[in-house]
Amino acid sequence: VSIEPLDEYLVIQPSNDETETRSGLILPASAASAVAVRTGIITAVGSDAGGIEPGDKVLYPRDEGFDVRLGGIEVKVIKRENLIARIHD
Repeated sequence: VSIEPLDEYLVIQPSNDETETRSGLILPASAASAVAVRTGIITAVGSDAGGIEPGDKVLYPRDEGFDVRLGGIEVKVIKRENLIARIHD
C-alpha cells in the first residue's frame, strides 16, 4: 500500500517520539507529546512541493496535517508551506 501526495502535499513518516537526553536518560513518548514540534522523514512529495526530496529529515508542527494509517504504518500528510525546517545530521 502506498500514498501519492498531490500538488503541494508531502507524506512524512514521523520519527519515534521517545528520545534520549545527552546524559542518557530516555524520555517516554508521553513526555515528548508536550513539545509543539515533531521530526520525520519525507517519504513522498507532490508535484508542486519544491525544495524537498524523499529522504529529507524535517521539523513540522505536531498538530499540522492529517494522520493516515497505511498497512499498519502511521504517516502524516501536510502541506509544504507548513514545514518549519530541514534537519541535517
